[in-house]
Amino acid sequence: MNVGIEAMNVFGGTAYVDVMELAEHRNLDKKRFENLLMKEKVVALPFEDPITFAVNAAKPIIDSLSEEERNQIEMVITCTESGIDFGKSISTYVHDYLQLKRNCRLFEVKQACYSLTAGFQMGVNFILSQTSPGAKALIIGTDISRFLVAEGGDALTEEWSYAEPSAGAGAVALLVSSTPHVFLLDQGASGYYGYEVMDTCRPIPDSEAGDADLSLMSYLDCCEKSFQEYRKRVSGADYKNTFQYLSFHTPFGGMVKGAHRTMMRKLAKAKPQDIEADFQQRVLPGVQYCQRVGNIMGATVFLSLASTIDNGSFETPKRVGCFSYGSGCCSEFYSGVVMPQSRTRQNQFQISRHLDERVRLSMADYDRLLQDSGIVKFGTRNAAPAADILNAHQGKTRLVLTEIKEFHRKYEWTT
Repeated sequence: MNVGIEAMNVFGGTAYVDVMELAEHRNLDKKRFENLLMKEKVVALPFEDPITFAVNAAKPIIDSLSEEERNQIEMVITCTESGIDFGKSISTYVHDYLQLKRNCRLFEVKQACYSLTAGFQMGVNFILSQTSPGAKALIIGTDISRFLVAEGGDALTEEWSYAEPSAGAGAVALLVSSTPHVFLLDQGASGYYGYEVMDTCRPIPDSEAGDADLSLMSYLDCCEKSFQEYRKRVSGADYKNTFQYLSFHTPFGGMVKGAHRTMMRKLAKAKPQDIEADFQQRVLPGVQYCQRVGNIMGATVFLSLASTIDNGSFETPKRVGCFSYGSGCCSEFYSGVVMPQSRTRQNQFQISRHLDERVRLSMADYDRLLQDSGIVKFGTRNAAPAADILNAHQGKTRLVLTEIKEFHRKYEWTT
């Protein structure tokens, strides 16, 4: 039987900053910063958290379904490193505000930026198991970064300041089923590779730490080794010729460009001009949304896939190779086919238009938000986040956080 993504939507935030303006504001090396290939980054507002991002990504998908189709959803997995409780899964909130039926498995997955791939593969295996014929799974990757860096430790150097312009916030929702209108998974065509490494981490709930150079080396190592494992399972697989497009986990565009260059040198013995042309053709379409959202951790590889579908050319079915990497680490290279009708299906969610309609923040607004970012964080017992600032919703229906009372988070729909 077929399996894969029936529908996919991106919520790329309500507000953003221009990252070149941010780099100048932080007095970063402008020439070095240009190599990041970033344009914009999402900034989480006080009334936004991983739950609002997740629900706002999934709601358009749910609204597009008939009642019968909604009732086929029997699994909701949230995939995040931005959870709000050590025990209670944010999937319970998501399930509630999407008004899904109660005959449903609800749980959460964490493995750094690999998490949504893990959740996706779990949903795929649930569908393939046929333990509940006709069932669908809703898998959502949702993460925020308010760029609070843990103090102390030799690993926290000035190098890590270059992560701020690329650290984003957002969510990608996937409806996984046996009717994969958007992305038909190549079953069994998957190479996974992992080991223990302390490249990046969240040692306390709302702060990040890491070694940027080690993270880059681990990413490159896993990209090559996971593809080698893929090649063992797929006879004749070739990095240059098997895939018409490539979607990468994208911490920032420059990292992907470097990884692709390394792969082309090692595996295709390609020359620099051929590598650049190949990057423009096969990789850049998937980088474009990532350049406008920033690194959204586990969801980023699927943000790249959504970008590939919207910005690529699919007059005929084409194979997309996907590379997922999560620090710590675990990685996977897998593939699937995007069909001519996939973009038509995706057009209903108007992802590009959503990104265009966000509010641009000034540096003064941004700095003020960072100062107040501790109001809502992991373990907050009581709080009332600021109401809609800067008229950010602009008449759109969105779920917003209105209150935290004795740890319980309460939300409202706003227009």
